[in-house]
Amino acid sequence: MQAPVSSTRIPRIVIVGGGAGGLELATRLGDTLGRRGQAEITLVERGRSHLWKPLLHQAAAGTLGIDDNALNYLAQSSWHHFKYRLGAMDGLDRGRRQVLVAPTVDERGREVTPRGRIDYDILVIAVGSQNNDFGTPGAAQHAIALDTPEDARRFHRRLVDACIAANTQTTPLRPEQLNVVAVGSGATGVELVAELHNSMRVLAAYGLDRIDPERDIRLSLVEAAPRILPALSERLSAAAARELRKLGVELHVGKRVTEVSATGVRTADGDFLPAELVVWAAGVKAPDFLKELDGLETNRINQLVVRPTLQTTLDDAVFALGDCAACPWPGHEGTVPPRAQAAHQQAAFMLAQIRRVLDAKPLGEFRYHDAGSLVSLGEHSTVGSLMGGLSRGSMFVEGQFARFIYWLLYRMHLHALHGFWKTVFLTLARMISRTTEPQIKLH
Repeated sequence: MQAPVSSTRIPRIVIVGGGAGGLELATRLGDTLGRRGQAEITLVERGRSHLWKPLLHQAAAGTLGIDDNALNYLAQSSWHHFKYRLGAMDGLDRGRRQVLVAPTVDERGREVTPRGRIDYDILVIAVGSQNNDFGTPGAAQHAIALDTPEDARRFHRRLVDACIAANTQTTPLRPEQLNVVAVGSGATGVELVAELHNSMRVLAAYGLDRIDPERDIRLSLVEAAPRILPALSERLSAAAARELRKLGVELHVGKRVTEVSATGVRTADGDFLPAELVVWAAGVKAPDFLKELDGLETNRINQLVVRPTLQTTLDDAVFALGDCAACPWPGHEGTVPPRAQAAHQQAAFMLAQIRRVLDAKPLGEFRYHDAGSLVSLGEHSTVGSLMGGLSRGSMFVEGQFARFIYWLLYRMHLHALHGFWKTVFLTLARMISRTTEPQIKLH
């Protein structure tokens, strides 16, 4: 079924969420329909700038500067012919076809944007996902979940402060000092501890001569499943585990965390791992507000249940894509996995889908093509599997070739946002600027 659109005025397309999928869709719609005055496109986003989520572990470790790699929504909207509305969606009036947007306030508590309602003919919800701590005692208070650039900034500040404090104190280090525990061994947890192995040593080399990285710094990864990277193949998991052990990372598999405190984490079998910094990277869920979005159907992790057309099951005018959508995956158990490549594919699909709606043509059905998985292990290695194209089935890759493919994925995202030449110039500019900067961020 199609969402009816008025023929007496230009259609109003509202996209909620400026992550990879939402921002790519808004940009492409703006460059086509918006530029020609064939539709009014509005992006509703609570943040002011965009950073590709797979880079957050590098930002947290300090090997990537957020400000140097973030994209400003206001500038992007001006360049690409769509409107940007600062604010967080907190409700939906499907009868009136209006998105409810909460007011935003600054650090002084002053209102920046008022509460508002935005009319739509077609609504695309792309609000992504967040970490799920499953109500674990102390997790919300003492652990950091790397969901946003602000989370990455907060973790990095604490990391730098911890190293400076340890270097200046005259007493012996406490058991938890300079210890980092990542709870959950999906891509975020694995990539973070690998990145920290190098960045903490580089940080100590900048005049923190009282810290011995080999003796004083301890990195641990805790996973409830029997192996790390449980959602990926056993071969990929084993390769990543082998590389992490070479770096001295302690792997604690088959251990469920039952409590997080200011000084570490406790597991179900009674073990206590001292830690000054804890990152929670176990499990994901869609934002809680989706459960009460004017009756739309959701699943147990708050994802909006959608049909193969990406339309929600109860409203043809409301679509969802990316991590917040539970989309069927024919031939596989469950739904399309919450990965950046899925959001990228769905954004491209939605561009064509919206054209079909506006032209009153039958809608297509989304088919997810799994291109494989890559896990970056810092400057040391990358492991992964590629599917299709180069081989039949899955091809295991590692080393420099895998690192190049991982690097290329981010450039594909930049290309979707900026086009070919701007992506080339941005890449060259960042390569040059890195030669004049410290190896890691020191603030």
